Amino acid sequence: MDNKNKLSDIDLNLLVVFHAMAEQQSVTRAAEALSLSQPATSAALARLRALLGDPLFVKTGTSMRPTPRALLLAPTVRQVLTTIKEDILKASVFDSMTSTRSFHLLAPDIAEVIVLPRILKRLRQVAPNIKVKVTSMPRLATAHALESGTADLAIGYLPDLQKSGFFQQRLFKHAYVCIARSDHPSLRGRINLKEYLAAPHAVVLPEGREHLVEQFLNAKQIRRNVVLELSHFMSLQTIIASSDLVATVPEDLADFFAAHGNIQIMPLPLKSPEVQVHQFWHQRLNKDAANSWLRGLVFEALSMG
Repeated sequence: MDNKNKLSDIDLNLLVVFHAMAEQQSVTRAAEALSLSQPATSAALARLRALLGDPLFVKTGTSMRPTPRALLLAPTVRQVLTTIKEDILKASVFDSMTSTRSFHLLAPDIAEVIVLPRILKRLRQVAPNIKVKVTSMPRLATAHALESGTADLAIGYLPDLQKSGFFQQRLFKHAYVCIARSDHPSLRGRINLKEYLAAPHAVVLPEGREHLVEQFLNAKQIRRNVVLELSHFMSLQTIIASSDLVATVPEDLADFFAAHGNIQIMPLPLKSPEVQVHQFWHQRLNKDAANSWLRGLVFEALSMG
């Protein structure tokens, strides 16, 4: 090749024509193999000859025999086209049964108890060698982790991610309920608004996260008697079960607490806000086969329709 030629001078279609000529050794047969007209194939061959400074294929009898330069180039061109076909154009496939990939999920501490067991159960069935890492991050860090690719998915109530550059899929919804210890001295299966406002409350305010209940109550100008603030929902179980405090929590978490401790569940004495839980991912991973498979598995494991 002329040293003055640059990579930008190469038209991939010319390599396809070169390969067909090397295989067929005939302009007519090469044109048929490529579904091109004979004039178009001849024009491409002429461009190749000018580009490479070599006749490449010379008519000998009824065939177009390759020159030494063409014989030298043929294996390289074949390899380039094979690489493009198999590594670039071929759709990526993810085999969950053999993969040992590690996925990074972003989710609050509630998810580690409520939704993660359902995800892991499904993983054991269809992806026995896959590893999962789950961490909780403030909302700004969550967006950055998805953008940078250090995290694959985020699961939860994350309104900040409902923006350009991110995809989302609804998984389920839940309301809020009130919990207290089962042997609470004054509460038995229900709580009215007066009791709710007077009771000592424990509240969970994760750093850097949306506090939906607080926003809901503030909008209604309802002020509770908050005596304890926590950063993690899972700290509530032993605290509520061993004190006269009450707490407002998602109903699925309340069910978990009630099944594993001295906890009773009571409807809120006012209409509960409804939380839509989604999975979020960045657009750069939208077509990634592994990420697509993971999203499907999470949806299957958690969606309630």
